Formats: sequence, C-alpha cells, structure tokens
Amino acid sequence: MSRRVAGPADNVRVGLRSALVKPVRWIRSARFLMLLCGALLVLAFPDVNLEYLAWFGLVPGLVLIVRSPTAREGGVRAWWLGAGYLIAALYWMTPEIGPGVLLVAAVFGVLWVPFGVAAQKLLRPPLSWLRALAALVVLPSCWLLTEWLRSWQALGGPWAVFGASQWQHPAVLALAAVGGVWLISFALVLANVAIVLLLQSLPRVGATVLPGASWRSGLAVLGLAAGLASVFAGPLAFALTPPSPAVRQVTIAMVQPGVISSNDSLATHASQTLTADLSRGGTLGGVRPDLIVWGESSIAVDLTLPNYAATLHQFEALSAADGADLLVNQDTTVPGKGHEKWSVLVSPAGIKGIYIKTRLVPFGEYIPFRQQLGWLTKISKAASSNMVPGAGAHLLDATDRQGRPLPIGVLICFESAFPDMARVDTDKGAQLIVYQSATPTFQGTWGPDQHASLGAVRAAETGRPVVQAALTGDTVAYDA
Repeated sequence: MSRRVAGPADNVRVGLRSALVKPVRWIRSARFLMLLCGALLVLAFPDVNLEYLAWFGLVPGLVLIVRSPTAREGGVRAWWLGAGYLIAALYWMTPEIGPGVLLVAAVFGVLWVPFGVAAQKLLRPPLSWLRALAALVVLPSCWLLTEWLRSWQALGGPWAVFGASQWQHPAVLALAAVGGVWLISFALVLANVAIVLLLQSLPRVGATVLPGASWRSGLAVLGLAAGLASVFAGPLAFALTPPSPAVRQVTIAMVQPGVISSNDSLATHASQTLTADLSRGGTLGGVRPDLIVWGESSIAVDLTLPNYAATLHQFEALSAADGADLLVNQDTTVPGKGHEKWSVLVSPAGIKGIYIKTRLVPFGEYIPFRQQLGWLTKISKAASSNMVPGAGAHLLDATDRQGRPLPIGVLICFESAFPDMARVDTDKGAQLIVYQSATPTFQGTWGPDQHASLGAVRAAETGRPVVQAALTGDTVAYDA
C-alpha cells in the first residue's frame, strides 16, 4: 500500500485556498455586517434623505451586538458599527485626505465601544424589568457620549450627529429648541432600543431574532410606550413651545457665482463682478437688500492693508450703490500671523467689523497631531500647513436700509456643525446667524447637502433665522 506525500504544488494550492477563504469568511462575519449597519444609518442624511430610517435603522446593529457571546465582543462590534458610520458619513472627504478617511473611522470608531458593551449587557435575553428600564436610559446616553466626545474640536468636530438627520421636520426639530440636536439623537436611539424590546417580546419572532427571548407582555408594553414617547416627544414640544417672536423683517441678498475654473482672474473677482452686474439703482437682482453676503474665500486680498485700499474703495462704492452693508470673506496670509480666513463687514464708510474663523476643518485647514499624521500630505491634498484660528465667536454690527442696528452672528463654513458657536452669538444678542461657505472640492458628493442642512438645526436650536451664502455648494435660508 503506497501513500502519496504532499509536494510543493499541494502546499501552494492549500495556501491559495486558505487565502481565498479567509476574506469570504470575514465578509460573512458579524463584524463586516456591523460595517454595513453603520453605513446604513447615513442614508438618513442628505443627499439620500431617508430621514425616517433613523427611527429604526439602528435595530439590525443592536440585534447583532446583543447576539454577541460576550460584552467584549459587543464592544468590538459597536466599534465596527461606528467605523462604518464614519466611513459613509465622511466618504466625500476622500479627495482631500485619501486613505485618511479609513484612519479616522478606525480610530474614532472606538468611541462606540461603551454603547456596544452596554447594549450587550442590558439587552441580552432573558430580559429583566430593571435591565430593560436601564437600557432605555443608558443606551441613548452612551450614544450621546460618543457624539459629545467626537464633537470636541481636537477630535474633528460634530459632523453627522444623528439628530441632524431630522433637519426637514419642524415637529421633530422642536426638540432641538428644548435640548439641542442632542435631544433629537436621544429620541432616535430611544426609538431603536424600544423596537428591540418589542422584538424580544414577540412570540416566536423574539426567540428567532435573539435566542433565549420569550414572550413578556409587560416588556412589550414598556417597549411600545417608550417607542411612542420618542416619536411623539417632538410634536408635543412643537405644540407646547411658543414660536420665536418675529421682531423685524430684513432682506438678505446672498451672492453665489458658482464654480469658475477657466479664468483665475474671473474666479478671484466673481462675487464682486456678479454683485456689480446685478446692482441697479439701489436694488440687487430686483430687491432692496438690508445686507449682502458673499461666500467663503470670495476675495484673496487683505482689505486692511494699504496695498489693497483701491479694492476696499470699490467695495465701499458697491455697498453705497446698493444701500446695504456688504459681508465679504477673505482667504489670505496675514503679515506676521499666518494663513487666516476673515469675514469682513464693509459699509460705504469702510470696514465695520471682522470675524476670524475659529473652528478649522480637520485635514483641510489643519492636520491634528501633525507630527504623527503629517505623512498624509504626501498622498493626499491634506493641508500643507496649519491655518491660524481666531479667538472665538462674536457679533458684527451691521445696519439695515433704514439705518437701524442689525447685530449678526457671523461664522464660516465648517463652524455650522458646532451648536455652541451659534448659541454664543445668540446669547450675545444676534438677530441673525450668517454662515459663509465654499465646497468646490466636494461638488457632486453628499458633502454640500449635508453641510447646508445643518443651518436648519441651528435655526431650531437658537430661535434665530439662519442664512448660508456659498461660493460653491448650497446657498440656503431657514426661518426660526
């Protein structure tokens, strides 16, 4: 009897089969499914705008976390959920930072670990009343902890906060007037946890979805009550909260020239040229504005320098011709300071006020931990040097056509993602919140639409009208 001895060719086949099987197994694994579950949630945001998905889209991820054999595995699965969420929410930054998107997702996905550990501990069958009640409070709170931590400027800022997905619904946004966008996030996660409680309580279905679950009529009632409370909390707040009183009417003209790439000179002066062309006898495009707003980086010179006095005089004349103050945005390197972005309020009499951008775009305007991550500049369009931030939010004092003061809170682009900045301006007495933005790198992606939607949330939070003038991207206006 002879026995065949495996040769080199057999070893190659076994190695090749193993190399092919491992990726297939991983794709079929729970952790890969968690990536998809995280990405699924982003469909609730613009440009897809399936905002209703936020009310139940977290359920598949929660079920997979609860099915984890240990709390440690539940935390790891939540890590993958967070990574998938961030990859989908920030994919449009790939032209700017390349593989840095994956790095950001892998690092900051860890912030979801407490959520996963808590979900596995509190929702695993068989459920007790105490754990069910705790889950309804602890899990939304853990999600909010994740959003709060990643909202810190040093960690990138609060992009794609879950509650912002409801930007189109005033009845839900009423919660933002009570507790900010965070309260909307809490309600959304609460609704998803309530659905999981209901699933566990359904005959046959519960045991199939979550082995060990059984019919518990009391827990079913608890889940139903929690779900209804989360859904109707917004409409109730909308009915009980009085609308912000209208103290005056103002007309804001926002000038958007769009993408101009064929002529550098035309691109530099596009906002000025368009405004001048539309100005006719004290009107701009047929209306008599109280304030004219240009987009971010609408000029490339420093209006405070003597060298550009002629340009400033042109803007003063433009303001006088239209009978309205002019808010421009300069993107320049300030002598002795560095690269900064300024909002400059110009009247017929000269410069009335300046705001310097404070919250900078990670990787686009500065690289966090540059010493460790500076290598990204070699493989992407990440910022070659760090821009200099301003000192913080403050008001600019415009004047309307009747000569009455119009205090405005001016913020720049990415700063619309930060609830605290608009609130600071409101507390200082702003009657209007103005954002100046430009998104030429991200045209054709979900980025500009996601950005524009944030103004609706800020208007609900502050009770102030919000306008956003975009050099490129979406120019929008929201009432309070």
